[in-house]
This record gives sequence, structure tokens and C-alpha cells, in this order.
Amino acid sequence: MDPVLQVEGLVKHYGAVEAVRGIDLSIEPKEIYGFLGPNGAGKSTTIRCLVGLLRPTAGTIRVFGLDAAKDGVAIRRRIAYLPGELRLPERLTAAQFVSSIGRLRGGEGAARCQELAGRLQLDLDRPMRELSSGNRRKVALVLAFLANAELMILDEPTSGLDPLMQREFIVLLREARDAGATVFLSSHVLSEVQRVADRVAVLGEGAVVASGTMADFRGRARSHVEVFFADAPPTAELAALPGLVDPQVTGQHFTATLSGPIGPLLSLLAQHRVASMLVEEPDLEEAFLDIYGGGKP
Repeated sequence: MDPVLQVEGLVKHYGAVEAVRGIDLSIEPKEIYGFLGPNGAGKSTTIRCLVGLLRPTAGTIRVFGLDAAKDGVAIRRRIAYLPGELRLPERLTAAQFVSSIGRLRGGEGAARCQELAGRLQLDLDRPMRELSSGNRRKVALVLAFLANAELMILDEPTSGLDPLMQREFIVLLREARDAGATVFLSSHVLSEVQRVADRVAVLGEGAVVASGTMADFRGRARSHVEVFFADAPPTAELAALPGLVDPQVTGQHFTATLSGPIGPLLSLLAQHRVASMLVEEPDLEEAFLDIYGGGKP
């Protein structure tokens, strides 16, 4: 099956500044694809190129097999785009705005609109100028999910939302994927991406510095290991194991940070008398911060 979204060699310059340099992405049908990176990494520039708001300096973008540079109108009919920076009409109520956009897209159902507003706890009858940033974001989410789009491109979709609404967003996202949508999700909220993404790309200084499944990232994330031996610890053997950082032995107590697969450690421990063992959940946030700071994938 052909990718829904395929990017090859994407480059974008602003004068002498190279905001994006050589990005390659391939996103499969019904996939939730996470797009991570710190401020200034080039995420929003990449997204604006994907939806046709910016013209790339170099590279190709294909959506549904169509050339984004030539078939932008046909592509936009099939996608829902939620920008990171919202500009909503101040004089309209949320209901009026959603209704007007719905008519432009062919008349999405009023019942579905009311359902989404209820789930997101959004008052559709309030003028946009009276809405908080979080409620403005809810208006944009109603529009995004109302469209029943084949591809959803979401830039910081939960910015300003409280944890309860972030959880509801995750539910809506999974429902959209189960109904056939493909999702490109750019977010600063690592836990959000971690819960729903099938694969992830990490952007740093305009380039993809790491990519893979969430399982791939968990495999290289660091875990804290603590072992109590019934006898004297095999200090020399432990020190020789790959992936153990800062091993410490105090009496029969052994601690270390594990970076990599746990298999070699478990094989060694199976040969000795272990009283108890604790392995903490891998610190994915630390793994991503290492990548952002220039760590090698």
C-alpha cells in the first residue's frame, strides 16, 4: 500500500537561514505519526510546507500519491489542518464559525458538531473574542474532527487544554484512526505522543536526528536498576556488561543506569543468587532530551 504522505529531501530557506534541511518522511495509511522537536527545530516550517502554505526551496512532497506542488487544491479537500497559531474571527460565535466552515466543506452534520462540543466541554454560543486560548483550541479541534478527513495534520493540538481534555483528545484521535484517518501529530507533550503514536520522528536544527517506533525509543531509553544479591555481587562481571552506566556496589547492593537492552544483565543475574531486583520504567523524556541535545541516535 502506498504511503499517504511522502517527503523526500525537503529543504526550506528564509534568505540565508536554512530552517529545514533534507527531511525525509514516509507515513503509512491509518498511522499516527508523531513529530517531535524543541522550539526552533523546524516543525512548523515543515508542516506549512506539507499543507502548501510555504513553498519548499527544494525537495518533493506527495500526498495521496499526488504532487503537492501541482495538486494542492485536490489534496486540501481531503485533509484537516490544525495550525499551531490560531487566528479566529472575533465577531462570530463558535457555532457560527464552525457552521460557515462546514458549509465550505460541503455541510458537515450539526449533530456531530454538538457531540464534539459536548465531549470537549465547549460552549458554542459564546463569541470567539470571549474564549480563552484553551477554548479557542477546542473550536479548532471541533473543526478538525468534524471534517472526517483522510489525513489530519495537527500542530500542537492540545496547547492550552487541561489534562481531562487532553485525555479526551487522545480518545478522539484513536477513534479517527480506527475510522480510517492517518494522523501527523506535532506536539511538545511527550506523554501525548507516547500514548498514541505508531512511529515518531525527532527534529533537531532543521533535520531528522532520530526516527522509529516507540518501542525503538524505549529500547534505548535509560532505566534505573537496583539489585540485592544473597551473596557477594559479581562486581567484575557486572562492570564488563555493555550498556551499564555508573555501576555502584555497596555490600550486597548493586545499582546502575541501564542504557540499552536488559537481556545481558538478566542472563548474568540468572547465574547468581538474587534476593530482589527493581527496574524502573525507562525514562523516555530523558532519551528525547539527549537527542535534542545532540545525542546520537
